[in-house]
Amino acid sequence: MYLLTELDVLFSYCGKGSADNMDCGAGSSLFPLHRCKTIHLVRHAQGIHNVDGEKNYKAYMNPEYFDAHLTPLGWEQVDNLRKHVHACGLMKRIDLVITSPLLRTLQTAVGVFGGDGYTDRMDVVPLMVANAGNTSRAAISSLNCPPVIAVELCREHLGVHPCDRRRNITDYQFLFPAIDFSLIESDEDVLWKANIRETKEEVAARGLKFMNWLWTRKEKEIAIVTHSGFLLHTLSAFGNDCHPMTKKEICKRFANCELRSMVLVDRSMTGSDESTTNYPGRIPPGLDLPSDIADEKNLEK
Repeated sequence: MYLLTELDVLFSYCGKGSADNMDCGAGSSLFPLHRCKTIHLVRHAQGIHNVDGEKNYKAYMNPEYFDAHLTPLGWEQVDNLRKHVHACGLMKRIDLVITSPLLRTLQTAVGVFGGDGYTDRMDVVPLMVANAGNTSRAAISSLNCPPVIAVELCREHLGVHPCDRRRNITDYQFLFPAIDFSLIESDEDVLWKANIRETKEEVAARGLKFMNWLWTRKEKEIAIVTHSGFLLHTLSAFGNDCHPMTKKEICKRFANCELRSMVLVDRSMTGSDESTTNYPGRIPPGLDLPSDIADEKNLEK
């Protein structure tokens, strides 16, 4: 796999970046479009644990921050990002939203990418019920928005910190009825351990497993709502064959509710999808020699 920081251009300049390198092609790579996915990485908005935790790391051990929910400032960040994804046209392009199954990421995902103007209808369940997770927010509609699924692989650094422990899935299903939790096997949180914390290497390995799993999905443009630690350690595995500035851009720490768009490239042909835009040509069939070959054949005569 390969990760590009350009959203719409499938050239990666991973050499020294000089004009000479670009002219000779030494620093550029070209990939078939159907071997690429556009991913929009989002860190959750400010949670109650972030307020004290950013001042004193030991605050993350506070049991009161179990499965931390968003702060009022966090919801303001969500509203601002929502305005952005609508204003720039991104909302219309996203095929799927993937979220970590913790309260702060679920709230961020539905707040940013959910539908507008929920009305109480028997045939349509909301993405989020009113006042879900210690908030005074109104219900969020599941209409006219991409599907949202919860995936354990993109959870935060596992273990020890109560803020990173999730609730039972049945609790979340009540609060977020239209989110798809079917990919999560255990109702209880069997991954989080009170006395064992994942190593950075284990988080990175889990992140790469998640990136590989993305190739099993048919969707081509995916938003992923996750966590700072998960993003930092996962993205550190990418960009080693790029210019140092590109590596730095990929691995830079995410702010709360920051969105960063990248292109994920399947260099190992893990994905099996065929191109939907390529066209074979010669329909109807007929002679179609390149001009230089045609000239050579003409001289031979």
